Amino acid sequence: MVNASRISLRNGRLIDPASGIDRIADLHLAEGRVLAIGDAPEGFRPERTLDARGLIVCPGFVDLCARLREPGHEQKATIASETRAAAASGITTLCCPPDTLPVIDTPAVAQLVHQTAERLGYAHVLPAGAVTQGLEGHKITEMAALKQAGCPVLSQADRPIRNAQVQRRALEYAATFGLTVFLHPRDQDLGEGGCVHEGRMSTRLGLPGIPEASETVAVARDLALAEQTGARIHFRGLSTARGVAMLAEARRRGVNASGDVSLHQLFLTEADLADFDANCHLIPPLRTLADRDALRAALARGDLAAICSDHQPHDADAKLAPFPETAPGISTLETLLPLALRLVAEGVLDLSGAIARLTVGPAAILGRNLGRLAPGDPADLCVFDPGETWIPTAETLVSRGHHSPFLGQKMRGRVVWTLLGGRVVFEKQG
Repeated sequence: MVNASRISLRNGRLIDPASGIDRIADLHLAEGRVLAIGDAPEGFRPERTLDARGLIVCPGFVDLCARLREPGHEQKATIASETRAAAASGITTLCCPPDTLPVIDTPAVAQLVHQTAERLGYAHVLPAGAVTQGLEGHKITEMAALKQAGCPVLSQADRPIRNAQVQRRALEYAATFGLTVFLHPRDQDLGEGGCVHEGRMSTRLGLPGIPEASETVAVARDLALAEQTGARIHFRGLSTARGVAMLAEARRRGVNASGDVSLHQLFLTEADLADFDANCHLIPPLRTLADRDALRAALARGDLAAICSDHQPHDADAKLAPFPETAPGISTLETLLPLALRLVAEGVLDLSGAIARLTVGPAAILGRNLGRLAPGDPADLCVFDPGETWIPTAETLVSRGHHSPFLGQKMRGRVVWTLLGGRVVFEKQG
């Protein structure tokens, strides 16, 4: 990491969707914040100058869901390894789910995660506090204490609350403290034992399926309870066309709800399961081509305000069993930028729109003043080369998790520098 209190980035294409800026401009940083855009203030002398000619300069990315595995699962990854991977990916702030060991259901665990990340200094980590104690779905946590300890949102990770009365009370309690509740829309009983989307491919492969209704039933219940309680909810990782349509209709009625999509759901479908690739074992499962296209359209319309990595690093053995017995999830931090740029290349979003859904969109969901580069804002930046091509491999990933269906594919777009609070925390070598 390079410490410099005054830095100038020269001749880069500055894109800040929050302020509508998209132009070639210099950017000047001082004392961890954006000082000026364009001409440097009189008397300003940078300690370091970065030549950003031909590069994109944008706010650092904000990721709504990335598992760091620590505490409790350090055999898979650690806060140190995964925040280093985040820095190499242009991600300056990430939110980690509460399904650690112990669960993030007390201020002590929340502070441990937050303070460990701050001491390491590669990325800001915002722990999501558990909605219920132990994520067991029975007793509500001390939400006010979790908020005071630095949890900006509440979550059940991927363990939905079965009891609707507990869910209602939890939403009422969260609304009292102005806390957004992240919900993973899945009816556990409908999807019990399933590992892939229930449809043509699950039948062909003989794999137990998770029906579309597992998501849509949960979405309907959660929207009804949000409307009843006035709570703000956020659907983490929608995967079906019907689910996003239900969210959009509820938002038009004034329900305080939002949603995001995991980036891999915008490229992969159930067809990618044809050879039993365990790297395609995901929850929610890969859906149909029609679902994928509907997710893309919802993202373009703004019905989904954020793209998320849904990063889940695993140890080497996690994907070696027969498909249904493998662990769901893949490593996705380092493919976040190039896959977002692939959406631009395929005409789904323009460049500013793609950056918005990686910056100011998720920041607004977290309720934090992040993902923007106006004077006075935190100097959290990503500087990337949109034209550089590269091929990710298990050997080149910074993350401890090496499982991804995108390994070996040509990627376009690579991070050159990442700055956190005005410090260079990643610099591409070579």
